[in-house]
Amino acid sequence: MVYKERKRWVFLGLPFTFTKYTVSDEMITINSGLLNSKEDDCYMYKVLDVRLEQSFLEKIFKLGTVVCYGGDVTDPNLKLYHIRHAKEIKDFILHTSEEQRLKRKTIRTEDISGDFDDSDDL
Repeated sequence: MVYKERKRWVFLGLPFTFTKYTVSDEMITINSGLLNSKEDDCYMYKVLDVRLEQSFLEKIFKLGTVVCYGGDVTDPNLKLYHIRHAKEIKDFILHTSEEQRLKRKTIRTEDISGDFDDSDDL
């Protein structure tokens, strides 16, 4: 499944921006700009957590902002601003990122320990 959305104005939810989002099973791609364009990709297996943010105006116009937290070096907090079907896309990213981690046999490690005292190793 592939989602293609555009960044929209919050007022009336009109797509008068030059930012396009593509969310597929393998990766998330953000294309932005008209004269100077920029393309940013993030593999789905690098997404660790997803959050949906909705302001009052976004709720009125049925929009939302999806924030993806992950291990991508260029953009650790990837944001898909003011998109339609935000809840559906957030759920898709969350589910698909877990599937991709299992498919690639990627282990997610977290530092749960406190400070290490290396003075005993001398």
